[in-house]
Amino acid sequence: MAVIRVDIASRPYEVRVGAGLLAELVPHCRGKLRKQGVPIVTDANVHAAWGPVVEASLRDNGHEPHWRILPPGEATKSWDELAATVNWLLGLEVERGDHVIALGGGVIGDLTGFCASVLKRGCNFIQVPTTLLAQVDSSVGGKTAINTPAGKNLVGAFHQPALVLADLAVLETLPTRELLAGYAEVVKYGLIDDADFFAWCDANAGRMIAGDGALREYAVAHSVAAKARIVAEDEFETTGRRALLNLGHTFGHALEAETGFSQRLLHGEAVALGMVLAARYSARAGLMPRATAEHVARHIADVGLPASLRALGMDCDGAGLVRHMLHDKKMDAGTLPFLLLKGIGQTYLDKQVSLDDVAAFLDEELAR
Repeated sequence: MAVIRVDIASRPYEVRVGAGLLAELVPHCRGKLRKQGVPIVTDANVHAAWGPVVEASLRDNGHEPHWRILPPGEATKSWDELAATVNWLLGLEVERGDHVIALGGGVIGDLTGFCASVLKRGCNFIQVPTTLLAQVDSSVGGKTAINTPAGKNLVGAFHQPALVLADLAVLETLPTRELLAGYAEVVKYGLIDDADFFAWCDANAGRMIAGDGALREYAVAHSVAAKARIVAEDEFETTGRRALLNLGHTFGHALEAETGFSQRLLHGEAVALGMVLAARYSARAGLMPRATAEHVARHIADVGLPASLRALGMDCDGAGLVRHMLHDKKMDAGTLPFLLLKGIGQTYLDKQVSLDDVAAFLDEELAR
């Protein structure tokens, strides 16, 4: 088992990465489950696959699980589910010192974390991520949110978990598409500031995705350590360092909005294509060689992720996609910063990008 410390000043905690953690849930949560009853928020798919394992661990150690089982999918990150889940927790008389368990992917983690952040002005929660994407990204760092008609993750709070348990065994039950969507957030760390890790991904992605346990543990632990380091430097995204973690997300969120935040395009798929677009736009702007941008695109395509706008078959133009970007959380005084690349492992924040030029670029990509 790998243990990574997220060493933030306000609330340091551990991320534990290994196989079989769910079966040993209670020992790993020693000292955090103060009462017999333990509230757990999950979705129907995760509950069907892993609910019995979690329930057995709790009951074998004298606890009684209280389940809130929600529908899977982005629609669950809503005002209605936020209110209903908070009221459910209040009905269980959850106190500020208690720990709510978020058992699921990014949707469950985001919703549960936001509920914990507002319940009695902040109670504790434990992230138990069950997708690769959540293990390497959304479960670490304390960003919680819901979606609104105006856009994705526009209402939320920074609220750090007390513990993250990333059980690699759960990846065995993930559909290939979900696993690939999570891989987008793995290779992102190589593109941000670690060319050596990108080279590792080039050499090992296929075997890691296919199920090599040692490669999976390395990929998850390395990704978590990279995120922990950045979050420790910039917990509330005030210096710009943490903004690097959004590589591919400005383009990606616009694509998600255009496809209705649906199964048509998963979040990780949108991020993967968004990173390709960021690389190609950077090359178009003369920031890095076109061959390097195409290396990024080829890697994304070779693992089975979308690397072409045209392949999505969207009925829109560049200006339409840019309109979605105007709701981006990073908008500042009418300007939208973009994460661009000077090379693999050389991402930076550019505050001088013309949205008209981005629209023209997207038109080119749609016709590509």
